[in-house]
Order: sequence, then structure tokens, then C-alpha cells
Amino acid sequence: MTTAEHRSPTTAPEDLGPALHARAEASALSGVVHVSRAEEVLFARAYGWADRARRVPPTPDHRFGVASVAKGFTALTIASLVEEGRLGWDDPVRPVLGADLPLVDDRVTVDHLLGHTSGIGDYLDENGDGAITDYVLTLPPHVLDDTEAYLPMLAPHAQVSEPGAEFAYNNSGYVLLALVAQRVAGAPFADLVAERVLGPAGMTRTGFPRSDEPAADLALGYLDEDGPRTNVLHLPVRGSGDGGLATTAADLAAFWRALTAGRIVPPATVARLTEPRHVVEDEGMRYGRGFWLGLDSDDLVLEGYDAGVSARTRHDPATGVTVTVIANTSDGAWPVLREPEDD
Repeated sequence: MTTAEHRSPTTAPEDLGPALHARAEASALSGVVHVSRAEEVLFARAYGWADRARRVPPTPDHRFGVASVAKGFTALTIASLVEEGRLGWDDPVRPVLGADLPLVDDRVTVDHLLGHTSGIGDYLDENGDGAITDYVLTLPPHVLDDTEAYLPMLAPHAQVSEPGAEFAYNNSGYVLLALVAQRVAGAPFADLVAERVLGPAGMTRTGFPRSDEPAADLALGYLDEDGPRTNVLHLPVRGSGDGGLATTAADLAAFWRALTAGRIVPPATVARLTEPRHVVEDEGMRYGRGFWLGLDSDDLVLEGYDAGVSARTRHDPATGVTVTVIANTSDGAWPVLREPEDD
């Protein structure tokens, strides 16, 4: 899920850390703030609690869930299959779906799904009136342990608009992309991301962990600012193409370096994915294919928002500066990584 606006910061990179630190303390952030320029870490600090019950504070090296940040990784996984000739941008997805999801229009293509213009119904409609901490899954979380398991949750949602007609942010579309990748490549989606994105990027601390297998370095997600209840019953036990990735701030900085250097997919493919195609006024940004861009800058943006999860990571290709805030509350990242020129 997504929200808010990004523009190129007017603050000098060396001053970003102290400015973000002040906001983190003022907003009682539980998470990590990280600023880097190329491989130089300018600021890295953790706040709050990784595990409230055991009073474990996070470190800058803790892993956090990052929700829709995963969509960029899904887009890159698809792009790598296109590079190999196993998919085409304009390929309809119906031949891969077969008889599954009959309500998806036969004209929907890979490119429609990447750019949120497929017009398919969304299992997780962000235009609804509910709270982010509502229980929205229509299947028990433990059932959702593989992308194929999402099919019954996607199936009831009818097409809502003509393919290619309009931009409408769509979580189902990215689960569908993960399903296409998994079926075309004949391997679990999480393994494909690891092989095709995480490995080339050197992201050794990133993946799709099961929420029922806690680890000492993985921060728990919390529903309330101070309460004990976690998000384990709100999200699939293992994520898919629309979310569920866990990572560190340092790994996200490594990701942007690898992406812009062409180490994940070739530069021409990166340019296609990050080509601004839609101005999304509600977000104050532009959208490409899996990636947000600044409204009036070339900043590349990924962000996520879900129950017990918030993350924003922004990279300026011109300067190599990356700014990341990850948090284990739903709204934790937003007050910290906002518009620097508003100060």
C-alpha cells in the first residue's frame, strides 16, 4: 500500500540524518533511519522496540517488513523473464492462467498488470473506508503460504474497467504477476526473487519469511503505537508479489545501487520500468512499472503501508543518495520521511 509525496530534497545529504533523527524522536518512531551516498553510510540509527514483550530494541541491522516495497522486486523478476524471452511485455496472461480466474479479462497483459492499468478487481481495495488494521483477508493467514494459494481470494473479484483504460493501484495485479512468474519459470516466487533480484543486488538479509517462524533479527509488526498485539493474523503467513518482503535498510541501499548500475536487469530495462507513465495526484507522485517517481524530480521511490508495517525508501540517481525509513507500526515511516523543503 502507498501514500504521500516525494520530491528531491533541498537539504544537503550530510544534514539529512540529523533532520530525520529529530523527526524520528518527535514522532516516537519504532524502526530504522538510514541515509547513504553510494556506499558511504551517512547516518544509521534505530529507535523504539523490535519486540515489546521482551523489551528488545532494534538495531540498524534488524529486518523489518516493508509491504508494497516488494512490488518493485516483482516487477524486476518479471522483467528478467522478459529479458530471457520467456515472457513479453504485451503478452496476455490468460494462456498462463488457463481456466483459473475466469473473471480476469482475456485482454489483460503483463504490461497492464505492471502499470496498474489492468482494470481487474482487487482483493485488497485501497479505496475502501476501513482502517489499515482491519481484518481483510478472506482466507486464514496460514493457508496463504504460496502464490497459488491466493487464487480463491482473487477469484471472486470481477473486472472493474477496460484493460489499459486507467490507472488504479491494484494489489491483486501484483499477486497475479507473481503467479505468472512462478508458472512460467516453474519455481516458487520467493525463490525467483532471491535468484533474480536479491542475489545480483547482494541483498543477503532480504526475503519472504513466514510470519509464524520468528527470528531474533526480525522486528515484530504492531497494530497500535503502544499495545502488545502483533499483525500476525492480518497478513498472509508468507507474502507474494504485492507484499511480504522483509529486509534491512542497508540492503535497500544496496538494492538501489545495483538497480541503477544495471546489475539486476540491463539499463534499458530499468529505464522502461522507471519511465513515468501516470501522474497520480492523490499520491503527489508519478508511476512507472513497479516504481514510483517524484512528481517533479527523477527520484526513484518504493514504499509500503500495511497493518504493523510502513516503509519508504527514496533514491536520487543523480547524487547516489538513498534515504530509507522502515518501521514496525502502520504509520511510523510517514512523519519521518516527508518533504524536507517543508521544514
